[in-house]
Amino acid sequence: MKAVESSRNLFPRQLVLVLLASALAVPALAQQGQSAAGPQSNPSATVEQQPSPAAPPSPSINTPKKEGFWGRVNPFARKKWVNNRVEPLKGQLNELDEVNAKNANDIKDVDARAQRGIRKAQSAADAANQTATLAGSQAQRAGAMAQGAAGHVDRLNTTVNGLDQYHQANELQVAFHGGQPILSAAARKQLDDFAANLTGHQGYILEIEGHSPLASTAGIQSSGRLADAVKRYLVTQHEIPVYRLHTVALGNARDQADNEDKPIRISSVHIRLMENSLAAQEVAPPHEAASSTGAERP
Repeated sequence: MKAVESSRNLFPRQLVLVLLASALAVPALAQQGQSAAGPQSNPSATVEQQPSPAAPPSPSINTPKKEGFWGRVNPFARKKWVNNRVEPLKGQLNELDEVNAKNANDIKDVDARAQRGIRKAQSAADAANQTATLAGSQAQRAGAMAQGAAGHVDRLNTTVNGLDQYHQANELQVAFHGGQPILSAAARKQLDDFAANLTGHQGYILEIEGHSPLASTAGIQSSGRLADAVKRYLVTQHEIPVYRLHTVALGNARDQADNEDKPIRISSVHIRLMENSLAAQEVAPPHEAASSTGAERP
C-alpha cells in the first residue's frame, strides 16, 4: 500500500517536469527547424522556382531580414553572426574617422598658413608705416632746410646787390702851401683825428682827390704827389689797409662835389669817407686788418 501511494505522489511531479521540458524545447526546435528548412525545405519548389541569372543581389545590411521566431535580434544568435553584421559598420566608422582626421589636419594647415600670411602682411604694413613716417620726417626737415636756404639766398642777394652802394659818412680838406707834398703839423693833426674815427669801422673806403692850381700836365703831376703824400701818411702812421684807399690826381679840374663854379686857387687834398652798411657785416674792422698786416711784416 505504501508503494502504491508513493507512486501516486510521484506522478504529478513527473508530469510537471515533462511539461516544463516541452515548453523549453519548443523554441529550440523552432529555430533548428527554420535554419534547417531554408531554401532546401521544399525541393520541388526550389527546382521549379530557381532565380534567373539576372536576379538582383541580396539586400544590403541596411535592410536585414527577420531572424526566426524572435524577430530582428535573436537572443540565441551566435557571436560569429553578430560579428558578421558589425564588421561592415566598423569599417565605415573607421573610414569616417580617417576623413574627419584628414579634414581636421587640413583645417589646421590652412589656419597655420593663414596666420603666417597675416603676420607677414602685418610686418610688411608696420615696416611700410615706419618708412612712411621716416620719409615724412625727412620731407619736413628738407622743407625747413629749403625755406631756410631760400631766406639765406634772399639775404645774400640783398647783400650782393648793395655791395656797391656807398654813402658819404665824413670828409676832410687838407691844404698844402706852395704846392709842395709836405704835410704841415696842422695837416698831420687833421689826418690823425680823421683816422682815429675810423677805428672799429667796417665796409668803408677812402676817396683821396688831389687838386692843384697849375694847369695841364704840371697840375696833374703836382696834385698826384699831394694825394700820394696823404695816402702814404695814412698807411704808415695809422695802418689803414691800402685796398681801402683810392687816389686820383685832378690837377686844376673842379671838384664834382663842389657846386660852385670857381677856379682852384690853392693846392689841397679832399678826403671822403664812404661806407657800406651791408658790406660792413662781412668785413673785419680796420684795426684788426691792420694788426694782422703788421704781424706779417718782418
